Amino acid sequence: MTENYYKWHSPNLGKEFEMLVFGDSGYPLLLFPTSMGRYYESKDRGLIEAIRWFIDEGRVKVYCPDSIDAASWYNKSITPQYRAYNHTCYDKMLIEEVMPRIEAETGRQRIVAAGCSFGGYHAANFAFRYPGRVSYLFSLSGIFDIKSRVDDYYDDHVYFNNPADFMPGNDDPDLWRMGIVLGAAETDVTRPQNEQFSQLLAAKNITHWLDIRPHAHHDWPVWREMLPHYLSLIK
Repeated sequence: MTENYYKWHSPNLGKEFEMLVFGDSGYPLLLFPTSMGRYYESKDRGLIEAIRWFIDEGRVKVYCPDSIDAASWYNKSITPQYRAYNHTCYDKMLIEEVMPRIEAETGRQRIVAAGCSFGGYHAANFAFRYPGRVSYLFSLSGIFDIKSRVDDYYDDHVYFNNPADFMPGNDDPDLWRMGIVLGAAETDVTRPQNEQFSQLLAAKNITHWLDIRPHAHHDWPVWREMLPHYLSLIK
């Protein structure tokens, strides 16, 4: 399995940014780390090994970007305004720096977005903001409402990065051709948000699968089972 390490100076973030890439060909999979996780987390936690077959067979090429959660949503030392603004810079970095690299390497303009736990938030937020660039969304124990991270502060940077708020009015036609899976464990702390967001999608007649895994918890073992299953659904 080919593994490549990328590092560059991000003009959007104003600092160095790192990313691991696994595989040589296939559908591009943008795989986000969990809360404050690093670009190597999916490898270290066995998630890359769990989907090795898809990589070895050239079904997917996996892009694992770093996160800046410690400087954005999880940074209690700065104001909520700047937490949200910093995430907006991260979002711009993804669409202006990572996506062109993916398209240049794979020849594909549309990707699979996926992530576990807070990475599920990142995947969902990116997919729903840019549905024309995302063919599949696999959110594994993700959340869809970020307001708990901003201490009652609210502005456009919060609104446009909060799927629970912007999705009711989002009528981009590409939403109705996206393959969407909301996965959660039976005793998952994120299960209520997944069920609520499933209701939101259903009210808009957006086809999706709410996958509640029985006898499972919010942890890596269930995510290592989920992701290979979801990748097998790609047509």
